[in-house]
Formats: sequence, structure tokens, C-alpha cells
Amino acid sequence: MKRIPMMLQLAVILFCVMAVPAIILTLFSGTQILRYSEKAIAESSLAGLDANRRLNENALNNLAQDTVRLTASRVFDRIRPFENYRELQEDYNHVSQALTVLRELVNLNNRVNGVYSSFFYLSGADYVISTDKGITTTDRYEPIGWMEKVLEGRRGISGVWVPRRLSSGETVISYVLPLNRLSTTTRGTIVVNLRESQIGEYLRSAEPADHGYLLMQADGLIISHNDKAVLFTDGTKQPNMQEILESQAREGYSFHELHGERLLYTWSRSDLFGWWNVNVYSMDALMAKTNKLQHNIVWLTAAVIFAGSVLTVFLATWLSKPLRRLVRTVRSSGSRGVADKNELTFLDAVFKRMQEEEEQLYKLLQEREQDVRSLAVHRLLRGEEVQPATELFPEPYSLVGVLSIDRYRSYADMTNPETRSYHRYLIVTHGETLFPPGVVARCVYQGEGCFAVVINFGQEEVDRDYEGIKSALEALSQYAGDLLGHTVTVGVSSRTEKNAGLQDRAAEAMEVIKQRMVDGGGGISFWSEEEERGKPYLYPVDSERRILNFLQAGNLERLLEELTVIRVEIQSAPSISYDNIMFIYHQLVGVTIKELRENQMNPTRIFAGRGNIYSAIASIDTLDELDHYMREFYRDILQYLARRPESEPGHGERILRYLDAHYCEEIVFEDMAKEIGISYSYMRKIVFEMTGTSLIDYMNLRRIEKAKGLLLESGMTVKQIAAEVGYVNIQSFNRFFRKYEGMPPSSYKASKLRSSG
Repeated sequence: MKRIPMMLQLAVILFCVMAVPAIILTLFSGTQILRYSEKAIAESSLAGLDANRRLNENALNNLAQDTVRLTASRVFDRIRPFENYRELQEDYNHVSQALTVLRELVNLNNRVNGVYSSFFYLSGADYVISTDKGITTTDRYEPIGWMEKVLEGRRGISGVWVPRRLSSGETVISYVLPLNRLSTTTRGTIVVNLRESQIGEYLRSAEPADHGYLLMQADGLIISHNDKAVLFTDGTKQPNMQEILESQAREGYSFHELHGERLLYTWSRSDLFGWWNVNVYSMDALMAKTNKLQHNIVWLTAAVIFAGSVLTVFLATWLSKPLRRLVRTVRSSGSRGVADKNELTFLDAVFKRMQEEEEQLYKLLQEREQDVRSLAVHRLLRGEEVQPATELFPEPYSLVGVLSIDRYRSYADMTNPETRSYHRYLIVTHGETLFPPGVVARCVYQGEGCFAVVINFGQEEVDRDYEGIKSALEALSQYAGDLLGHTVTVGVSSRTEKNAGLQDRAAEAMEVIKQRMVDGGGGISFWSEEEERGKPYLYPVDSERRILNFLQAGNLERLLEELTVIRVEIQSAPSISYDNIMFIYHQLVGVTIKELRENQMNPTRIFAGRGNIYSAIASIDTLDELDHYMREFYRDILQYLARRPESEPGHGERILRYLDAHYCEEIVFEDMAKEIGISYSYMRKIVFEMTGTSLIDYMNLRRIEKAKGLLLESGMTVKQIAAEVGYVNIQSFNRFFRKYEGMPPSSYKASKLRSSG
């Protein structure tokens, strides 16, 4: 064969190439006919349904396990002492603890696709912490009374899956999990809302003849369907569903006629949840494809054989000319150890050599794909021990640089996730190539617009006063700024001689980044030990008092001048910390809101469009931006005060006078609100802002105070006193008395008599 003319070989090869497809197509035809037979289609569809069911179960299990792990982290213990929303908002540290819980809930949402929202409710509290509305009172959030009912039939310590429709119209499958009494003393419930549409994504079949899918509970309630109009209806009313439920088979398939169309029903029941998964296919469409495929194969086979016979000679002649030219060109560069052989043999030898080189390159690519250096760097920055650390960073010294995108929220709003991911890839890969020889750099993305660069170097770079490192960081900053269209701030830590110290160095770099609050963004700063760490916090008490006075007087111009005084004082203070600046402005916001509440004004109405003010302040990068935000903050207040009706403050006094006069009677609060001339919900807010308690609690507290006097000063029985103060039965009286006094009425009377005797 090595000396047979190439043209003859090509003719034989081409003929075989044409014949082989004809044989393959023939075999393919028989295989496809068998595959699309009714039994084969049904079994294949059932297998696909079973796989989709397992995928759905795995996704739900992963979400449940992540939720259980979160309850075991004891993060909710941070807010256990704060059952009152007002108490939580009074102190920045309290809010910070709640925000930590909120961040954990956001992280929980991001672990599984399709999570709509999640929230945590502390038992007995009047607020919830949610990912969709933040930290808010229960009366401003979705109703949560349904949780107690769904948890009644719960077994063990696992959570409960509940299908429901939110007030926003979103249909979700909620996972409700009370905190485990074995792992924490905190009492509360986590609720994670998974979109019903995400369940549909798992259940939807990829078959072209797919008619639809159906997910039912054991009692037949539809919790997921391609037709959203039938959600939460009785699934047994759907065609042929009753027969499937009565079959008692865990999985199977059946054929039915519906409106002249032959349909395939496949079903599989979940052992874990007891749910029925059903898919419906059109058999007519599937079999039509089989028939069409048979005819196409016959014609295609005939065409291939005919074309092969005609083209074999033509192609053999036509292709031989460029092949000969190729062989002559290759031979002109050297024989590569092949002589006295025809062109095809020569090319075969050349291609084998190329194949060997390709295999070597493929091995190098495999080694590259198996590289785990990014994971190792992340672990080192978290303070964990990493086995190949000395291989990653062989030099004796290391420092950590953090590159942070200025105004990251603005950047994130202007770019989509794909673009941000691509930018991160370019910065990480490009950042490692900018450093000079002898300096090893490993760049990783830390999240929230921050990149960490671990820089490893020797004594030579130290002697050069970090000249190469500084130049590389300047180039990286310039590159990132041009790429992102945003300035970036670079913070560099002190030097360490141990890889175990990288976690502390990363913390130093982040502290340097925070200094852009005073210095502004876009620069490169190095860590330096502060000389006056014991210096007390700066706080402009006199400015605070003057701001409140100007606010009461409605003098915006003088108030803004006082804000300028505060900013100048901060800028002139030596080595003022980021935390000190945050403390100053958080305190200003806190005392201002307190002043508004004391003057019977509702801050929620004033700042309805601003969201969480404390979170907004914490997300600001520079002092100029923070000063601008505070100016707008006070402008909003004064604009509200200018247009506020004069009669509004009188509502609170009228409400309390009415309650003080009628608390022993049966009060219908809706009628009471109409009589005063306001809505019931607004009346509740006014009472809470003035007294710190709800309408019910205020009325019951007045009743119990009256009852305490009657217990000690009158000879009435407990039953008579209960009726006197407005309770229809003694059980309610005893329950509320114990709630507010910590003991039943009889014990209270006895203790008071003993103490007076």
C-alpha cells in the first residue's frame, strides 16, 4: 500500500467513505424505528421524568440542608435579646447584628437558583428580617400567621414545604424551618420562598412533543403546572389524573385519547415528599417524526450512493493535485525521516509527529486545568493551612494588596452579571503578569468589587524599596480603571514572613481601603501603624445640638453650614478612622430620627423612597458623597415639615384620650378610627410611635393597672374584677395579668399584702 499511487488510493478511500455512511444510515434507520416505538418512547420518557424528579428533590434537599446549616451557625443568637423593632433600631450595634443575619439570609438565597426571598422571624418579636424588604415590622410585611398552622403536623426537627401565593402575586414553594431547640436557645423560624417557576424548570421535559407537566401533593393539590391558571386547584379534576392517583403504582405510564389526540402520561411519585410528578406527551407527534424519519433515510441513502458513485472519480482526481502540492511544500522543508514513500505515507508520518506534539500540549493543558492555586490563595487569606503554600509562594516575604472598585454599587447597576464576570477574569489574569521577575503574584476575587493580590518577594525587592511592586500596582490600577470605567483604590498591607499571617495582612489592606472615606478614591495607599490608637473618638456634640435647633427652626441654610463644619472638622482631624466617621453620621441620623419621633412625626413617611438609611451610609465610599447624602437627608425632612398639615399632631392625643376613657369597654378599633377620621392602620402606627406598644397592648396595660388597684383596695373577687375592667372571662384576665406582671392575680395580691404587713 505504501507504493500504490496516491490517486488510486484516494479513489478507493473515497468510495469507502461514501459506502460507509450508507451502511450507517441504514443501521440508524432501524435503530430509530425501534427507539420511537411506543414502548421505547414510554420507557425513555419515564426515565427522563424520574431524572427530573430526582433533580428537583436534590435541589430542594440542598436548599433545606443549607437552611439547617444556617440555623446551626448560631447567627440568630445575635438578635435574640431584641424582640422590639424600636429597640433594635435605637442602637447601631443592634442594627449591625440584624444586618449580619440579613447578609446570611442573602447568602442562603444565592446558593440555590430560583429563590425569590427568605426571612427570619424571632418568636414574640414585632419585626422580621427579610431579603426582599430588609428589616421591617410584621405589620409592614407579608402575613406570617400561616406558619403556626403548617408547623402543627411537623415531624421531628426537619422543616416543612408549603406551596402558597404571596401578596405580590408570586407563586412559591416555601420551606419553613423553626430553629432547633437542641442547638440554640433562640426561638424563631426561617422561611425560604422558592419560585414555583424554578420547580417548573426542573420538571419541564426537553422532548419536542412535550404537552406539559404537573406536580401534585399527595392529596391531589396542584403546586406546579405549565398552565398557571390551575395552580392550587384539585388535580383530580384534570383529565386522567384520577386514574393515575388510584393506580397506587409508584411510577409508570399509560396511553389515553383526549380530543382525538393520543397522549402518553408518565408519572413518578416522590418517596421523600409524597408528591406526584406527571408529564404528558403527544404520541401522534412522536410517531409522525418516526415515519418522516424512515422516508428521509430511504431517500438519503439512495442519494448518498448515487452521489458517491459520481463523485468518487472526480474527487480523487481533483483532490490529488493540492495534496501533491502540499507534499512538495512539506518536503522542501525537510524529509522528517521519511523517504522513498508515496505522498500519503509521507503525510501520515508528518501527522503522527504533529499528533505527538499535540498530545504533549494536551497534557500541559490538563495540568493547567487541575491547578488549584486560586483555591489555595482563598484558603490562605481565610487563615487556613494549605499544603502547597511554599510551592505557591517560595520567597521569604509576602504582603497583600486589595484593589477595590470605587462606587461599586454604581458600577454593578450599569453592568450585567456576564460583563462583571468577564471583567473579573481579565483583572485576575492580567494582574498576575504585571509584576517583575523574582516577584510572585496571585490574584483572586473576594466579592463586592474587591480583588486580593498576594505578592511574594525576596530580599532583593526589599532592598529596592518595593520599586517593582509599586510600579506593578500602579499599572494594575490603571488597567482596571480603564477596563471598568471606574476609578479603583488600592490598599497594601505590611510585610509578613509567614504564610499564616496573610489573613491579618488582608485585614490591614482592607483597613487601608476604608481610608478613602477621607482621602478620596483612586489612589494607592500603604499600611502604617497609627501612633494614637488610644485617642478617644471625635464627636461634634455642639454641632449635633445646633443641627437639631436649626431643624426645629426650619433654617436649612444654617443647618447645611453646620454640616460643612462637621466635614471640615473631620478632614482636619489627624488619623481619624473610618469607624469614627461612620459613628458620627450614624449618630446624627439616630438623634434626628429620635427628635422626629419625640415630636410625633413618622420618619417612615419622610424617608419612604430612601430605603435603609444606615445601609446607604455604610455603602458610601468618600466623605464628599457622605456629606452630599446628609444634605439631601435634611432637605427631605424640612420639605416634609413645610408641607405637613397642622392638624396632624392632634390625632395622637385624641386617640389616647379615647382609649383612656373607654379601655374597660369593648372597643371596635375600625369604628374608633372612623370616628377620629383616620385609617385603622395609621391609628396603629400613631399609637406605637407615641407609646412604644401596640393598640392591644396599650389597652390591656391600662386594664391590668386598673385591676391591680381593685385587687388591693376593694373586696371584689377576681371574677368580678375581670368583668369590671372589660374581660369577658376570667381565663383571658389571668393570661394577660400573668403576661404583664409575671404572676397570676391571686399571687400578686398575696405578695403585696405580705410586703405591706
